[in-house]
Amino acid sequence: MNEVGLQQQVLRTDVSGMPLEWVGYQEAVRLIALQQVSYTLGRTLYSIHGGINARSGRRSVVEVNAILATTGHHPRKHLFGDGYVPPLSNKALFRRDQNLCLYCGQQYAHFMLSRDHVKPLSQGGRDAWNNVVTACKRCNNFKAGRTPEQAGIQLLAIPFTPTHAEYVYLQGRQILADQMEFLLAHFPRHSVLRKRVEQGQALLA
Repeated sequence: MNEVGLQQQVLRTDVSGMPLEWVGYQEAVRLIALQQVSYTLGRTLYSIHGGINARSGRRSVVEVNAILATTGHHPRKHLFGDGYVPPLSNKALFRRDQNLCLYCGQQYAHFMLSRDHVKPLSQGGRDAWNNVVTACKRCNNFKAGRTPEQAGIQLLAIPFTPTHAEYVYLQGRQILADQMEFLLAHFPRHSVLRKRVEQGQALLA
């Protein structure tokens, strides 16, 4: 029996508490069954019932918490410092920019958005986090192969490269309060994403 929908993701960390990835309940149960979980945090998301023990007559139950710290350290932990650059994808980019077109300021559905290169590739720009923004297809078509200045439009926010913890956040679907609190503790103090999340939480309070 589960308290939330089976689509709710579980946050997996290494033993030091570094956020690693999101996993489904089946992978979480597998990690627990293999005794690869060092400790758990957050609320209980699922109580998964298994088979009945022939000797005791009792049915096994595996409880899955919102955050699972698994044994060992991430093998590439040393890469997640200041120089870490996460892979760039439209999904993460649009999430970074809150599905807002950073030219007209309107929020759009995913299929109406596109990746725009602030400094166009044709002018030597790079396909990198600090040179790409979310743009609606109309604004992107209007801007074409020009810079915002050349097109006479204003860029509403400066693009930035997410840290490792921020990228894990961007990959999440529906992040619970205890998971979000845990992730925020790993965001840089002056993180743009931290400010956005905290502003959103203040509006909901």
